[in-house]
Amino acid sequence: MFDLQGYGPSILDGARLTVAVALVSLAIAMVLGLVTALAKLSGMRAAVIAATVYTTIIRGVPDLVLMLLIFFGGQVLVNDLAPMVGYDEYVDINPFIAGCLTIGFIFGAYMGETFRGAILAVPVGLLEAGAAYGMSRGQVLIRILIPQMMRHALPGFGNNWLVLMKTTALVSVIGLEDMVRKAGLAAGATREPFPFYFAVGVLFLAFTTVSVLALRWAEKHYSAGVRQV
Repeated sequence: MFDLQGYGPSILDGARLTVAVALVSLAIAMVLGLVTALAKLSGMRAAVIAATVYTTIIRGVPDLVLMLLIFFGGQVLVNDLAPMVGYDEYVDINPFIAGCLTIGFIFGAYMGETFRGAILAVPVGLLEAGAAYGMSRGQVLIRILIPQMMRHALPGFGNNWLVLMKTTALVSVIGLEDMVRKAGLAAGATREPFPFYFAVGVLFLAFTTVSVLALRWAEKHYSAGVRQV
């Protein structure tokens, strides 16, 4: 048994923050991913180019570099623009907001490719039937396209979620008190890093295991009534 020397509650507090960052980032990524997928499939030249540039940049630059660029670059940009609206005080961006926005922005690109493939897998006839029935484009999207695409998107969505969960460890570099940072502080104070980082590894494994079980349930739910080949 590993002795956390009284730092266990602190690491658990950091774990709760890690889960919060992951869930908020996931929500942002899903919205951006759906918008990106629809933009690429819209046929509108400007939308296709914008979505392609976005996904190309995100997939070509390391996540840590993007985290630092968006956090520090965003802080510089905000403070440069603040005087233009009559605000002269220094603006310090909240690390939680910056971390969630950055991770959501990164994984929005990956979700976009996942959702695009899932949308293409939905039979066009279903969408045409909805339109013929008198549904608006919004109703076809919400009532037919999204429910049908979820079955095809879940495997890729699950992989993205598991990677996103582990990517939350990067928020420690911008000062957010997640469990990785808490473990680092404990390791520095005690000069015994192994027990604390081992505990963090176990917590991440627990989170991903629960996620895998939930994803398996979701796949069975969305596959109900579908013949397995």
